[in-house]
Amino acid sequence: MDYRAVKRVFDVCVSAAALVALAPLLAGIAIAVRLGAPGPALYRSLRLGVGGRTFEMLKFRTMQVNAPDVRNPDGSTYSGTDDPRITRFGYWLRRTSLDELPQLWNVVRGDMSLVGPRPELPDQVRYYSADDRRRLDVRPGITGLAQVSGRNDLSWTERRALDVHYVASINFREDLRILRLTIPRVMQARGIFGSGVVGKRPERDDDAPSED
Repeated sequence: MDYRAVKRVFDVCVSAAALVALAPLLAGIAIAVRLGAPGPALYRSLRLGVGGRTFEMLKFRTMQVNAPDVRNPDGSTYSGTDDPRITRFGYWLRRTSLDELPQLWNVVRGDMSLVGPRPELPDQVRYYSADDRRRLDVRPGITGLAQVSGRNDLSWTERRALDVHYVASINFREDLRILRLTIPRVMQARGIFGSGVVGKRPERDDDAPSED
């Protein structure tokens, strides 16, 4: 049997079970987000999915509503721990990566997988090389090889290379290894905020602390 079919069954079973088990936590976070700053609990962002189709990726909102688009002098997205747009509770959510939990619903819906390349903004496809386009051959993931290998501490080129390598060698053992490594990486909180500069285009990154 094709592993990708098995992967889909695994994704749905694990994500559905996690949503049920984590329901009290999800509800508590949603309430805290709304109490911490006026606005919706969830943030929706249009992202690229398998085959280049777009979908709305879900996250818990971590920024003030209608926050200004803050840029570095070179025009790149500002990404730092002192970003005034991020709420106090939102900073904690990002540091713990709990803001990503709503993406379990994206997995159940079929938009995403537990493991795969992180979904990117639609306008980033213009920067893709022929190899980079292979990222679109699989469902994007909540976590991935690039995320357990350095996340935002890696360059744009390094992240894309790791994503392409994952797609070329996708297998159950590798998925389990990535899932096993994700928890300690999250607890260490490394590579979440980066150096404060996402990088000159095309180094815009969906994992940077920005909700634009």
